Formats: sequence, C-alpha cells, structure tokens
Amino acid sequence: MRSLGMAILALLLCASFMSAGEIYGTITDGTRPVGAGMKIDITASGKVYAAETDKYGSYRIIVKEKGKCTLTVHLKESAVAAELFSYDKSTRYDWILETQGAKALLRRK
Repeated sequence: MRSLGMAILALLLCASFMSAGEIYGTITDGTRPVGAGMKIDITASGKVYAAETDKYGSYRIIVKEKGKCTLTVHLKESAVAAELFSYDKSTRYDWILETQGAKALLRRK
C-alpha cells in the first residue's frame, strides 16, 4: 500500500514537470557571447524564475506558466527587458544586447 502511494506521488510530480516549458537560448553582445554570470529573470503571472548565463552566453529556465512573459537581463547598473512567450514545449530565444548611446536594448536574433 505504501509503494502505491509513492508511485502516485511520483506520477503527480512528473506530471507537473511535463506541463512546464523550457525557455533557453543565448545572449550576444554584437558577435560575441556576453560571458558567464549575467543575471536573467523571467517573470510569468507574477512569479519570477532566475538564472545566469554560462561562459558561452547561454541560459536555460523552466517556466511553469504558459503565455506572455517578460525576460529581464540585469546589467551592471541597469536592466533591459523584452517580452516573450512560454509554451508547453521547449522554446529557443536568442538575443542581441545592443548599446545605443547610454541606452541598452535587447532585440531578438
């Protein structure tokens, strides 16, 4: 009986992960990766999911909510945001971080 309860619990946990969508991609500064340690947040339905880039400028975040989200890239003294969408399946978003004067912009590749 106890093993049946554990099996049901395992199925419920797997089902919750299966409904979550993965958002991944890279962030470049022109033609080169931004490097490791850049903080990234994705806000969906008021919940914030955080990650950092690796040395290749890559990121990966699991977002449980589906629909419109906001990606925020935290720079040294400011932050840049862009809209994206979360789906049931994995979705790739590659971004280019541009600086125009004193203003930073994030646009999709």
